[in-house]
Amino acid sequence: MRPRTDRERVLLVLVLVAAVTVFTATVPLLRDWFDLRVYYGTVHTWVHHGGRIYDYRVPGTTYGFTYPPFAAVGMLPMALVGLHLAIAASLLLNLAALAFVLRILAGPGWRRWGWYRWALALCGLALFEPLRDTFSFGQVNLILLALVLADCCLLRSGRGRWAGAGIGLAAAIKLTPALFIFMLLIGRRWRAAGVATAVALAATGLAAWADPRASRFYWTRALWDTSRVGRLDYVSNQSLQGVLARLGHPEKPLWAIVVLLTLAVWAWRTRKAVAAGDWTAAFALTGLAACLVSPITWVHHLVWVLPSFVLLARAGHPRTAGALYAVMCTSVVWLWFDDASGVDGFLGSNVYTWITLGLLLGLPVGQSRPERSLLSRTARVTAPAPSTANPATTAVSHQSEPSSGAVATAIGTVLGPGRGLARRPSSEPTGSTRPAASKPQSSS
Repeated sequence: MRPRTDRERVLLVLVLVAAVTVFTATVPLLRDWFDLRVYYGTVHTWVHHGGRIYDYRVPGTTYGFTYPPFAAVGMLPMALVGLHLAIAASLLLNLAALAFVLRILAGPGWRRWGWYRWALALCGLALFEPLRDTFSFGQVNLILLALVLADCCLLRSGRGRWAGAGIGLAAAIKLTPALFIFMLLIGRRWRAAGVATAVALAATGLAAWADPRASRFYWTRALWDTSRVGRLDYVSNQSLQGVLARLGHPEKPLWAIVVLLTLAVWAWRTRKAVAAGDWTAAFALTGLAACLVSPITWVHHLVWVLPSFVLLARAGHPRTAGALYAVMCTSVVWLWFDDASGVDGFLGSNVYTWITLGLLLGLPVGQSRPERSLLSRTARVTAPAPSTANPATTAVSHQSEPSSGAVATAIGTVLGPGRGLARRPSSEPTGSTRPAASKPQSSS
């Protein structure tokens, strides 16, 4: 039964908040801001100790800074503060980015949602594994999503003079969002594509000026070395390359063929969306494709699927959106952490990839309704998940040259709560559901 009075609604929200709080405080052990510690250690080593950006490693691991040099330039303010203040700033920035993303996805009618629906949506969001991990790792995924969706908002509204700037910045921080520039080209938004390219090049040039040798090292060596990021077959890697690696076929020619086929489907569906003026669908499809074709897509990168859940619910499929969303709250892929062999391993260890691929193939497009709120239905989603480590930080030397200087909200039915997954601690990775580990695999 649905609550009928404000008092019943308040009680229900309080119960849900308490349940989510208990769950997130006890079941998914936190990542202890592992990636943020990588950023922080890198910047401090670079600024205060004359170290090299790409030489930094978390002690006892092979994990260091993997982003383009401009990302390190953008993180320079961390050199002025202590680690705890940097963590607080990361939480605030991610909260602000999440609020901005929800505001864009909700559309002009966001105020009509009311406190009750927003409270339910936020409870559901707190359970979404990629979102939890983004906060817990101190990752930048939400900030990149906000930058890209800002351009989506400009294109939808027709005020596109500066459209593309957000995509350009996101691409300079992390390469994957560069696919959105090609989306603009497919949509014949030449000016926006030009702005995005110019901003990305300018930011990259600024980083090259700040540290030319680090830039040379990244673009000629570090970019092509995926081992710096992590193991391709690690279960947190929910990209097509991860699927092939877990099958024992990580060969680049095979992966290239799969990527080309995926990009062909993406281009066809994106062109159909922009032809109908449905820019939200075009952006959602591009986020899905980027996750699939990237060599490594950790679970926390999958915040890019959030717009797709909203669109699916808006198109009249709230139950399907809710069911898929709930699966991505369960950390189910970690059941195959130790052994992904067999049919069950093939299906289960890659389930987030199947969801992403299914959305790319089946997401309704060409149904743009500018006057409608994207979050036009209430969502209630429940499910659990987990986490990782507490690394310290140091620097080592590998660089060849010294350097200078409510969402898926819109989901309709009440879903049964997910169940936590008990697992043995791991000596490795990142992604999502492992107890404290000595070598969390992330920072990308």
